[in-house]
Amino acid sequence: MRRTTSRPKPPEITVWELTRKCNLKCMHCGSNAGPTQKQELSTAEASQVCRDLSTLGCKGIALMGGEVFLRNDWSVISKEIKDQQIILSIISNGYVSPTRILPLLTKIEPDCLMIGLDGATAEIHDKIRGITGAFTKTMTFIRSAKKIQLPVSIITTIHKGNFKELPKLRDLVLHEELNWQIQEASPIGRFPRQLMLSEKEYYALGIFITALQKTMAKKQLSLVGAHNLGFHSKILPNLSSYPTWHGCYAGKTVLGITSSGDVKGCLALPDEYIEGNVRKKKISDLWNDPTRFVYTRTPITQSFGSNCQECPHRQNCKGGCTTRSHATTGIPHNDSHCFYRIEQRDIL
Repeated sequence: MRRTTSRPKPPEITVWELTRKCNLKCMHCGSNAGPTQKQELSTAEASQVCRDLSTLGCKGIALMGGEVFLRNDWSVISKEIKDQQIILSIISNGYVSPTRILPLLTKIEPDCLMIGLDGATAEIHDKIRGITGAFTKTMTFIRSAKKIQLPVSIITTIHKGNFKELPKLRDLVLHEELNWQIQEASPIGRFPRQLMLSEKEYYALGIFITALQKTMAKKQLSLVGAHNLGFHSKILPNLSSYPTWHGCYAGKTVLGITSSGDVKGCLALPDEYIEGNVRKKKISDLWNDPTRFVYTRTPITQSFGSNCQECPHRQNCKGGCTTRSHATTGIPHNDSHCFYRIEQRDIL
């Protein structure tokens, strides 16, 4: 059994699926959310997780679903996170009542409120989200939250179904003066692989983000690509919120917790990457165990896939995003989408 060689630093961010219950039917949902799971953590168990993460030294927690606001005790758990002086982000689909949710958010004061928006029109957004009227209701929530000065950002998940919508989304984001995170959909959960971006579309997305970042910066707005966008481009700058890319962050700076308490390096990874459950073992024991999270924590020797085995950046990059690599090729360390490889083959 492989072991890590040193005690890991505390996680920078824990992405926590607070519930799997959801009121939309998004085509790209990695959790295949819908009905509530019977095994979901109780309020007491969830509060203990907050305290354990604080003891571990975790800097930030991002609550997501399903839909976070459908869990009755979301405000109790959110307050516990803030009481532990942990940075709190909440990710929502925005398909909820502003009059019911916003007063509670005002009291809790989350550090970031991220709302999913996948189209600039009802035609596109509603089709992706699976519910007629989703766009109108989500935009109402975004504008209402921004009006009372909550720290609103939007997240857009890009695939073939909304790739051509990017210019309209750009105009909407600039008009509404919103911070923006763009991420690529991976074929996990209910998302069909045939709708994943081609390599050319993926690289074009990188160009789009690069071109728009300067415009948004002039308006004091941020635009980032999720951390699985890029890798060692010789042409495009680093697009993520991380200053440099040193391989997949799952189990190194990122921790994932499912609604039933399973612990993974990244919430999007399949169940074979589960390291344990918070009901059976403390998070700190799982995180500090040298036999866990070895796919990102240990040096990689022979396990690179064909996409990465000859790459000069392989030891630093470690084969890109583990989730996308596993979803598209069946193994880690073999990411199917990479700026460096695209440039070497098609551009330089």
